[in-house]
Amino acid sequence: MGHYRVAVDVGGTFTDVFIFDEQKGEITVTKVSSTPDNPAEGIMQGVKQADVPLGEIALFSHGTTVGTNALITRRLPKTAFIATKGFRDVPEIRRGTKLDLWDAYDDVAPPYIRRRDRFEVTERTDYSGQIITDLDEQEARTIARVLRKRGVESVAIGFMNAYVNPENEQRMKAILQEELPEAYICTSSETIPEMFEHERISTTIVNAVLGPIVGSYIKELSASLQVEGYGGDVLVLHSGGGVMTADTVPRFAARVASSGIAAGAIASAHIAKLCGFQNAIGLDMGGTSTDISLMYDGQLRVTKDWYIEYGYPIGFPSIEILTIGAGGGSLAWIDQGGSLRNGPHSAGADPGPACYQKGGQQPTNTDANLLLGRLNTHLLGGQLILDKERASEVIAEKIGAPFGYSDAEAANAIIKVANANMCDALRLISIRRGYDPRDFALVVFGGAGALHGAHLAKEMEIPTVIVPPYPGITSAMGCLLVDVRHDLFRTYLARFQDVTPDDLETEYKEMEEQAAKLLSEEGVAGENVQLIRYIDMRYIGQWRSLSIPLSRPVSSLAEALELFHREHEREFAFSNPDQGVEIYGLRVEATGVVPKPDLPTEEPHGHLEDAVKETRSVYFEEGGGYVETTVYDRSKIPVGSVFHGPAIVEQLDSTVVVPPGFTAEVDAYKNILLTY
Repeated sequence: MGHYRVAVDVGGTFTDVFIFDEQKGEITVTKVSSTPDNPAEGIMQGVKQADVPLGEIALFSHGTTVGTNALITRRLPKTAFIATKGFRDVPEIRRGTKLDLWDAYDDVAPPYIRRRDRFEVTERTDYSGQIITDLDEQEARTIARVLRKRGVESVAIGFMNAYVNPENEQRMKAILQEELPEAYICTSSETIPEMFEHERISTTIVNAVLGPIVGSYIKELSASLQVEGYGGDVLVLHSGGGVMTADTVPRFAARVASSGIAAGAIASAHIAKLCGFQNAIGLDMGGTSTDISLMYDGQLRVTKDWYIEYGYPIGFPSIEILTIGAGGGSLAWIDQGGSLRNGPHSAGADPGPACYQKGGQQPTNTDANLLLGRLNTHLLGGQLILDKERASEVIAEKIGAPFGYSDAEAANAIIKVANANMCDALRLISIRRGYDPRDFALVVFGGAGALHGAHLAKEMEIPTVIVPPYPGITSAMGCLLVDVRHDLFRTYLARFQDVTPDDLETEYKEMEEQAAKLLSEEGVAGENVQLIRYIDMRYIGQWRSLSIPLSRPVSSLAEALELFHREHEREFAFSNPDQGVEIYGLRVEATGVVPKPDLPTEEPHGHLEDAVKETRSVYFEEGGGYVETTVYDRSKIPVGSVFHGPAIVEQLDSTVVVPPGFTAEVDAYKNILLTY
């Protein structure tokens, strides 16, 4: 039996590998360049670099940007959409909204399927599920033959009201399977059987365009791992914070559209709990963007209102993550009004920041942090040498001269604007949702998160900042902390007072049987199955609903109603117990529990003085300018150490900034907790 647990996070620039040896209780991390044209190749390189025998791997789990990148770059298979006659243009009409209502030049991205590849067929089902018009099979076969001639690889079927009665959709699928046996075919009733036609059809189309891509990727990766000796399941992280096996992924391909991003949120929540916090905000700052998530009372916020490109929603539950263009490579620039801006454009990996010496001509956050002394000139154990003089030149030319700032003042201004952008995002995910950030801890990770965490916390009055070990590999670690999970939903429209517990119990039992079957197909033993029920409720007249947990079995509905009023008050600062309430839908969260690794702890040993590397002049505005600062080697800092800012803590993949006025403490898991 293998004793290695391997987690991989495939990013756009790097592929991160996190390995836990259960026998020795040791952690190994590696980082290799991603291979965008063949992501599986980068994964295999990372695992081999870690020198782990694949035959001794007990669990392999990973998050991937394959789906995300495919949607953004529009490198998609030839896909068709078949709709009820008269509804061919639902994907293009959308909701008629724009991301920026007042920008007349900001158009919504075109649909994933062009109009010439969208077809109509005669059929109709009414709102109650009654078939008014049977599927015209002659039309259906004619369409199928046209698709075959065009070489269509994938087909999405989305009929009106199919979520109530899928009969016509299923018949259309059967005809297509006869005529196009090699094509990937998915129906809206199988993908996401919910009302709201645009959201349902949009999700089905995303599922169809990603199905062949993700399926091919998983097949290739599984084959490569098997050839090298791995005999277990290949688990893939999905948007809801769980994993799916390789066999299930192609059926629900749209769920992996935000696969890699979710891993960081899961890891930050786990780390916060290890440190004793049930409320935490995760901030993952990489090279191009910052991803922010929120955990309240031990639960990550989940949303169904998300998308990769605005206008094309994906209706599967997803961990709520707010992404902004603020990363180490974000460009500093001056707008037409003469104001200093930061991001969202990035220098990327090529040419990268100016200090990378690869031809970058614009100042970035990395250049500013380097000039301020917060970054060492030697990163990744000396593999990456940064040019401080080049950083100073571009900052002076592009920012310092126009504003009359010194180099240090210009660099500090760049960082302050970046911090302001991130604080705005923190307010959106906390205060705007009805949460007080002062009740939370801030978990910062990613290659750049620890450089900014303390200043963000001070601005937001967040009392504690947590910096995990190996911040740059934290998202990969998150892939080891998840379970096999499926989210089932059933539309159930009824006034709350007209429903009895027995009515709901019947519905839930049917859904739970379906959930148990899905988990069984993925090899989950019955004793490892956990089922949680939710009921989606709203005030009569509303169209947005709230998910409220429900007991299993359903014993009383009064408690759910009371909780709905409380949650509505917290979320929207309003509730009305006298207002009628209706049920919108029923939800079952089905989890197949996967054993989690027990992360190693350490006992206090050694002295903090032994971890001192050097002293360096570092710029701190709160310290009045450049301050002689102690620099520590994080790998040598003993557990239980307490030290005060200003200080810099360096590690292979991150730098922790401890400004004046902050105290840092290292816990048994080697997390650094900053307080002020």
